[in-house]
Amino acid sequence: MNVRRRRISGIAVTAAAALGLGTLSACAGDSSAAGNTDKFDVVASFYPMAFLAEQIGGDHVNVTSLTQPGQEPHDLEISAKQRAQLEETDAALFLKGLQPSVDEAIAQSGAKTKIDATTLTSLEEHGNEVGGHEDEHTEEEHGHDHATEGGQDPHIWLDPVKYAEVAEGVGKAFEKADPDNAADYKKNTEALVGKLGELNTKFETGLKDTKTKVFITTHAAFGYLAERYGLTEEAISGLDPESEPSAARVKELAETAEADGVSTVFYETLVSDRTAKTVAKDAHLKTDVLDPIEGITDKSRGDDYFQVMEANLKALQTAMGAK
Repeated sequence: MNVRRRRISGIAVTAAAALGLGTLSACAGDSSAAGNTDKFDVVASFYPMAFLAEQIGGDHVNVTSLTQPGQEPHDLEISAKQRAQLEETDAALFLKGLQPSVDEAIAQSGAKTKIDATTLTSLEEHGNEVGGHEDEHTEEEHGHDHATEGGQDPHIWLDPVKYAEVAEGVGKAFEKADPDNAADYKKNTEALVGKLGELNTKFETGLKDTKTKVFITTHAAFGYLAERYGLTEEAISGLDPESEPSAARVKELAETAEADGVSTVFYETLVSDRTAKTVAKDAHLKTDVLDPIEGITDKSRGDDYFQVMEANLKALQTAMGAK
């Protein structure tokens, strides 16, 4: 299935690279340890899921990510070895619709507990309208739909409130699957949900009074975040990061930037900034990073989800003229 190509590949490399940095201590090792350990074994699809498993599971879990360093999550093809790991694991944690190969492998596996994060919160459609106009050819021509079945946006982890809802569901699933450690899972989940609540408050407060409510990004990943905090995301969507945007789209974004007082075009840590710079140059704007946190690498502005989200908040505050 080739519907997910280059537009997100850079972020994607992140997903896995994250797992070797020690932030997810149990994820850093050889994935062959996915099952049959003396701990509660969890196979996670990519970084945001692995982070939840680590935070909630603490010392009781052995977390393995299916997305390894250097791999693009969206194009991941599950190996025979990984299929075997799914047969052995105590739980599989994934985000249905983001990685088709993972969805298929988990559905066919005998994993004892299967946790689909999309069932733990509500999903919505974002990014179908690009810059206020629908482009029915965009996805097919540029080869990337980046949505679950039905066109729903999978980027729920970029909204701390939705991510907390997922965390609560994962915690309950862990408690049920591993009752001996249920009390610790409950305590860890409450602590994580509390931290996400604090993060939500920081975003609410930090973005309440800004000169503009519009931001431009190369990747339509921030729909939930924008909706949560009363912002408008203008994505240079459906464009390969290595290619130049159409003259019409550049003009449209320049007009939007002027009308709404936009100062910055955002791009991602590992995706080429060429598109962002093309748009920024034509519209006389600056560029900066807004990280969709599909993984953590040495180029990330932080060592884990919380640090990078706070870096994102600072970037938005600066770009949007927070008072």
